[in-house]
This record gives sequence, structure tokens and C-alpha cells, in this order.
Amino acid sequence: MAIVYKKALRENPRNPQQPKKYYPQLLTMGKSVDEELIAYQVKELSALSKGDIQSVITNFLDVVRTNLYAGHSVNIRNFGIFSMSAKTEGADTKAECTAKKIKSIRINFRAAKSIRPDVNATRAEDKISFIDFDTYVKNMFGNTSLPDDSGNDDDDDVVIDPGF
Repeated sequence: MAIVYKKALRENPRNPQQPKKYYPQLLTMGKSVDEELIAYQVKELSALSKGDIQSVITNFLDVVRTNLYAGHSVNIRNFGIFSMSAKTEGADTKAECTAKKIKSIRINFRAAKSIRPDVNATRAEDKISFIDFDTYVKNMFGNTSLPDDSGNDDDDDVVIDPGF
């Protein structure tokens, strides 16, 4: 299956006077994959039941959260590293630098090299293919005409959900 992208017309934020250019923008298609679907897919690859797998996933997420909240990074070999970072406010003195200066917390993820996408991969199992949205729609629904980018079409917008 190919990753779908659309052609987005954008201006250069550093120099808005330059002519706009088209850039490929990856699209997320269909529904988000949740724990239940992952459990089903793993069940199909193993001898465990879907319920056993869902329990393991739930417990895994709880343990990851607990370790992150304890200030640890979590390294899942061949997957990546989860860690936390904070958006903070500066203080003029060391004494004024308190927890109240922490404005928000974020969980970060750094993918391991083994799962990072490589658009130049040569091995079949690592190769990623792409298809532009217009071609995707034509392949899914036949040779239908698509509205232009002017926004002046009278047709209702079509939402494509391939039902993954």
C-alpha cells in the first residue's frame, strides 16, 4: 500500500514575497489504528488470544507512563526511545527557578534506526511508495473529475475512508 500525499501550495515563511511553490504533504487516511486493532493484528501473527494481547498492551502502556513520570527515559530496542521534556519560563535567580516555572510537559519519541523510514531504501520490505491524492481518488472511484483548487466548486466535499 502506498502513502497518499497531496500537493499543497505554500509560501516561503522566511520570504513571503517569493512565489508560492507546491510541496508534497503526507495524508493520514482512514481511521486511526487503536489498541483493539493492534491486538487483533498481533493475534493473527501469534498463538495468543486477542484478550491476552490487549491486556499486555494496556499493562505495557501503564508501565511506560509510570517510568516516564518517575523521570526515566524508556528505550524499546528496535523501536525507539520515549522521554519527557518541559516548556519552561526563565528565572533571573537560582532561587526563583522553581517547579512553578514549568508551563507544560511533553512526551517525546525518537525512532530507532531500524524503523525510520528511508525513501531511498532498496530492500523490498523497507521500500515506501507514494501516490498523489488525485491519482488515489481516480484509482479508488474511477475516472471522476476532481474539484479545482479555487474553492468555487458546487460539489460537497468527499471524505475518503478506506476503512482500515
